[in-house]
Amino acid sequence: MKLYNRGMVIAGIVAFLIAATFPLWYGRGKAVPPPDLKLDTPALERLKEKRCIESTTYMRASHMKLLAAWRDDVVREGKRTYTAADGRIHQISLTGTCLNCHSNKDKFCDRCHDYSGAKPACWSCHIIPEEVR
Repeated sequence: MKLYNRGMVIAGIVAFLIAATFPLWYGRGKAVPPPDLKLDTPALERLKEKRCIESTTYMRASHMKLLAAWRDDVVREGKRTYTAADGRIHQISLTGTCLNCHSNKDKFCDRCHDYSGAKPACWSCHIIPEEVR
C-alpha cells in the first residue's frame, strides 16, 4: 500500500499533537500568585469582635458551601441563626454578618473570585450595599 501525500499526513499529525497537548505545556511555569487580601475596611473598626464565623482555612475552602447551606436554611426551613464550630451563634445574613467585615467588594470579594474564575450569583438576588461597592 502506497501512502499518498505523506508530508501532509505527517504535518496533520504533528498539528493535532500540538493542539491536543497545548493546555498541558502552555501555562507551565507561569503560576500566578493568589491575591493579597486585606480587611482594612471602615466597617471593621466598628466591630467589637474581629473573628470570622469559622476558621480562615475553612472559609477559604468552603465559604460558598456555607452560604448555600445558609440560603437553604433560611428559605426552606426559616432558620435564622447559625452555630459555629466553636459554639458562637451568628445571624444568618450576607449583609448583616459577612459584609460587616468584608465590606469592600472590589478589593476583597472580587479579587478572589476573579483569580479563581468564579462567577458567584449572590448579586443576582441581593442588592450591593453602597459601602460594599
